[in-house]
Amino acid sequence: MRNRRVIEPLVSIARSGIEERSLVDALNLLPMNRLIRDGDTVVITPNWVKAMAPNTATVVGPKTLKELITFVKGKNPKRIVIACGSGGDDTLKVFREIGYERVITSEGVDFIDLNYGPYTDLNLDHSIIKTTKVNGIIKEADVLISFSQLKVHEEATISGTIKNVALSWPPAEIHGFPKKKLGIHEDLHGFIVAMTKKVPIDLAILSVDKAMIGTGPSDGKAINTEGLVIASTDAIAADAIGGRLLGFLPQAISYLYALYREGIGEADPRKMKMTGLTLEEAERIFSMAAYGQEVLLDKNNNIKDLHGTLPN
Repeated sequence: MRNRRVIEPLVSIARSGIEERSLVDALNLLPMNRLIRDGDTVVITPNWVKAMAPNTATVVGPKTLKELITFVKGKNPKRIVIACGSGGDDTLKVFREIGYERVITSEGVDFIDLNYGPYTDLNLDHSIIKTTKVNGIIKEADVLISFSQLKVHEEATISGTIKNVALSWPPAEIHGFPKKKLGIHEDLHGFIVAMTKKVPIDLAILSVDKAMIGTGPSDGKAINTEGLVIASTDAIAADAIGGRLLGFLPQAISYLYALYREGIGEADPRKMKMTGLTLEEAERIFSMAAYGQEVLLDKNNNIKDLHGTLPN
């Protein structure tokens, strides 16, 4: 498969009170002209896991998806495709009931349900699933954007931009609803690693505006940070920062640490180039919204390393 457009682990954190504005602010802090070029085919995979309202933190907001499409249009791509495959409900049910159909129709972009073909075969380095079919749009994509909510997850520890792509692309037509028929969940973390190594994410957008604590991907408690958004050229970096907001260092998230160890992305925030809000500020905003008190991994302008050690 192709390489990511920008290899450096660049991370931006923004909070402008309104999620759509925060999204634009976060994207403007990244080298978007390097990420999206004239004439590209840009594929956006939003988290549409189930037909539940965005204020439950289960799926991304239609208004913010519309803002993302508008922003991408400004980079003059040849084609924009919204491509996702729900695991909790029929994708078209999510598409229609949550308001995404109006957005996609009004913006004049394409939509593909990844739960169906036409397919291409994807060989995987996984102990159970050696190969899977995925929609053929994967071969046409110049840029892949993952847009997801931040959630605690009952099996994956966290659900973010990486899991969003890894579980959206395998088709439910083959793997079943909720994609547990052929063994994905027998080694979920290993499957996420295998998929991420084959399907590179060029731009990772993690909304913390409505994040989920307790247990996800759809039954947890939604908390409101009023517009907190993380964006990165490196999905491992984006999800590592999201994990820290939830209180997890990288090794607590098995697939994330494995991807870091294999050199697929960066999980150590001390090796990321971060702009916008500081990590400490983001942790403070999130913990106050979630718990009503400050719960910080990183404080006093000191960032812990991968294993929780503060610098000397």
